[in-house]
Amino acid sequence: MNAIINNIEIIKTKTTKINDVDFDNLKFGHVFSDHMLECDFKDGKWQEPKIVPYGPITLDPSAKIFHYGQSVFEGMKAYKDEDENVWLFRPLDNFKRLNISSKRLAIPELPENYFIDGLKTLLELDSEWIPKKDGSSLYIRPFVFASGNGFHASPADAYKFIICTAPSGSYFSGKVRVLIEEKYSRSANGGVGFAKAGGNYAGQFYPTQLAIEKGYQQVIWTDDNTHEYIEEAGAMNIFVRINDTLITGPTSDRILDGITRKSIIELAKSENIPVEVRKITVSEVVEAAKNGSLKEMFGAGTAAVISPISGFGYKDEDFDLPELDETYASFLKKRITDIQTNKVEDPFGWRYPIPGPSRGEG
Repeated sequence: MNAIINNIEIIKTKTTKINDVDFDNLKFGHVFSDHMLECDFKDGKWQEPKIVPYGPITLDPSAKIFHYGQSVFEGMKAYKDEDENVWLFRPLDNFKRLNISSKRLAIPELPENYFIDGLKTLLELDSEWIPKKDGSSLYIRPFVFASGNGFHASPADAYKFIICTAPSGSYFSGKVRVLIEEKYSRSANGGVGFAKAGGNYAGQFYPTQLAIEKGYQQVIWTDDNTHEYIEEAGAMNIFVRINDTLITGPTSDRILDGITRKSIIELAKSENIPVEVRKITVSEVVEAAKNGSLKEMFGAGTAAVISPISGFGYKDEDFDLPELDETYASFLKKRITDIQTNKVEDPFGWRYPIPGPSRGEG
């Protein structure tokens, strides 16, 4: 059955998969909703987006995504409150960042209404897929890649923009131990570290595997030049608490301008938590761990929101963080998730409402 909602053509699936899903035992990003948004760039412009049943796509072996890696993505979540209202969290920031990433990889930028209206329509259609269980959400993956063909090393002439969604449980369970990286780098000055480009993440996998073999779960990335400065934690921004001050590194060519990161900084300041945005040296963190002033370390990102770090390794020495009764990590995570799920007031204007399902025009 076809319909038009928000001026977007919808081709509905003939059979839903939702009855086969155990919403009480969701893994992260393993189950996919009934529909996806699809939009093509060809003939020099983005065509009208449409919503189709979730399923495989067809590409030529010569599609440039396979050869030259033009690909960017975003990570978002939709939440459902106790009254069945649906909410997004700072979606315009995700849209803006997707275009910033696209520009760096010579991918045509998307019109705002294609992204926002397309996403709203998709969520209206698949609103039953949004879980309500605490800690669960509908993970949203917008991405753009080069679909044009050719072996010439140059930007493609055709691209695809797709949004898929996945009802998901928690990303991490429990605390993680991390290894401070001394050799490998995830990015460099003048590079694409600030972009959400697929290659950035692929480049992290091998050093992370090496860390896992040593008994850690993730890597703390350091600067590419000297490896003296702490920059990110796995695929997340990193925060360090020394005494009562919360510290995070400034964004740069190498560090993603994380939306959760920005929210934590603003929220912490509003709660009168001392915050410093500055470079953090590895030696400073090691010294703080030795003298007892290092109270917390945690990663921050859309998938996990906040992921506490229980200890770290550096130069064949392990350091444990203290187990505190009250932590900034747990306090800030609860404040953010309560705002996201409409349990408390949102003084920052971060919550974004999604209208209820519409029947559209047959």
